[in-house]
Amino acid sequence: MTRAVLLLAHTGRPKVAEAARSVAQRLSDAGVQVRMLEPEAREVGLSDVTRFASGSDAVAGAELVLVLGGDGTILRAAELARDAAVPLLGVNLGRVGFLAEAESSDLEATVEHVLARDYAVEERLTLDVTASFDGQLLGTGWALNEASVEKGARERMLEVVVEVDGRPLSRWGCDGVVAATPTGSTAYAFSAGGPVVWPTVEALLVVPISAHALFARAMVVGTSSVIAMEVLPSGADAVLACDGRRTIDLPHGARVEVRRGSTPVPLARTPHPRTFTDTLVEKFDLDVDGWRGRDR
Repeated sequence: MTRAVLLLAHTGRPKVAEAARSVAQRLSDAGVQVRMLEPEAREVGLSDVTRFASGSDAVAGAELVLVLGGDGTILRAAELARDAAVPLLGVNLGRVGFLAEAESSDLEATVEHVLARDYAVEERLTLDVTASFDGQLLGTGWALNEASVEKGARERMLEVVVEVDGRPLSRWGCDGVVAATPTGSTAYAFSAGGPVVWPTVEALLVVPISAHALFARAMVVGTSSVIAMEVLPSGADAVLACDGRRTIDLPHGARVEVRRGSTPVPLARTPHPRTFTDTLVEKFDLDVDGWRGRDR
């Protein structure tokens, strides 16, 4: 049976387009069917790949989704990988790239690992999100990084009551509230002042954004907890955003509930000695050189 890999790339960057052409050629030479979405294949200039009009068709039957780009491209790919239960492997050709398994310097080695099927699959916790108003469902969503409730008007503050497990916790006048996974702790939640949580930790995060309250700390709760946020009429209208990609408008009185997701995102992990700690040091440019090699 022919092996197939779906290749997704941030085609707006010349270096990514060049990398995509190189990766497609290497995979094809090894007998692997390379799939791409029609617009991306056209922009990259690849005519000898299998083109698909829809992502769901492209990922069906593939053994891997290989992503070249930054976190935004990887989040786009996660939508396909999650629904099809196909592992996702990201190579960071963007800026931060916390979701990526490898960096641009590792690209050639990463492709060789893919060809040798030399990778393990790790499931990352997700969030399931529901929004309702007056007992009526407004919409549902999911997130790998975070679900955020944010004010819809710049000139007004959002007024929101936050609950955990059906118990009111605090009322905040704020710019918004972020509910995040450990994977998302280095994304929006981190920018809002939340803690960094190792991806393997079983937890959910609640982080207020610019809250005006005596108690406005980031919190870590168990994965069995349900986090709820209710938009009060005394403040601005709000918007629910899942991973910053999928949004739902929230009127006054709307209620958002966030819980552990029923479907994780499978991430492919290749063999290398870099740990999450090493990733933190690299991405945040932490000054630890003076401590390397010291006796402990």
